Amino acid sequence: MPAAAHRRTRTARLARKLAVAGTGVAVLALPLIGATGASAATPTVATASSLGYANNLDGWIRASLHVMAQHGIPGTYNGIYRNVIRESSGNPYAINLWDSNAAAGIPSKGLLQVIDPTFRAYHVDGTSWDSYDPVANITAACNYAAARYGSIDNVFSAY
Repeated sequence: MPAAAHRRTRTARLARKLAVAGTGVAVLALPLIGATGASAATPTVATASSLGYANNLDGWIRASLHVMAQHGIPGTYNGIYRNVIRESSGNPYAINLWDSNAAAGIPSKGLLQVIDPTFRAYHVDGTSWDSYDPVANITAACNYAAARYGSIDNVFSAY
């Protein structure tokens, strides 16, 4: 074998080894990088399903009561149910587009018809920041009602 061909073969072999070694290091590093970024970007949020309840009005209320108990927020199933039925008829996507809040550009939303500033102010850690999320909406509204009226159980009209 001529000397030039031997050098090219040895150089190609070295380049291949470096490429494989570099790829191996990159592949080993990917799970570490991915896990760190993914876990920081997607915190766990309490939903009816994640807490073992049905994804319906009964489950949303029970999941909310579960979260409320963890945070010392008072309220009962009956108090929440009564207010949900009055405010939204159980529709988590209900929105009021006609009252003074809507005229001011901040319509009431969700099961308990909460405006965004109130939702943000009374949001409960561990729930979604989406005001249409049933568990987040109920829990924030009950937190607000507790601060203002002592409990959602004490609310018998628009609040």
